[in-house]
Amino acid sequence: MLQVISLLVENKPGALMRITGVLSARGWNIDSLTVARTLDPMQSRATIVVDIDPELRSQVIKQMNKLINVLQAVDLTDAFAVSREMALVRIRSTAETRTGILKEAEIYGARVVDATQDGFGLECTGSPEKVEEFIDAMRGFGEIDVTRSGIVAVSMESRKLRLAPPVQAGAAAGRSEELPNC
Repeated sequence: MLQVISLLVENKPGALMRITGVLSARGWNIDSLTVARTLDPMQSRATIVVDIDPELRSQVIKQMNKLINVLQAVDLTDAFAVSREMALVRIRSTAETRTGILKEAEIYGARVVDATQDGFGLECTGSPEKVEEFIDAMRGFGEIDVTRSGIVAVSMESRKLRLAPPVQAGAAAGRSEELPNC
């Protein structure tokens, strides 16, 4: 079963290697991986799709949260979230198939990003299922080349959007004085 994980990570060298290393060391297959900087240039958001048994889902989140550069790991598989994927498709066309390709692309909301006498470059964005259906529809017209982005997802639950503000070093020291000693 595919598990969609959203990670907020520090934007530091080696962070991605540590994440993929944990997954591969346990034999969990990464189906897709997308990473990009957030509004804060010190942080990146990663969306990872892992093919694992359903009973291992919580273990993946626990392992991710243990990593030094991971600030937050959230399971979006069954959560209130939006996920999208993009595919770029290059398709050869003949005079007879050009109109059919364009009509089919319009049905799926795909955009023409390049057009020549030999064919089209098409961009389709949507749910992974929609992108898969679009690719299958284009296969009906002949030989195609496909490049997929992988899934990007965002939680629509407001409590998962931000981390708690960091505790200032001075505030933490002052708070420890207020707490009783154990």
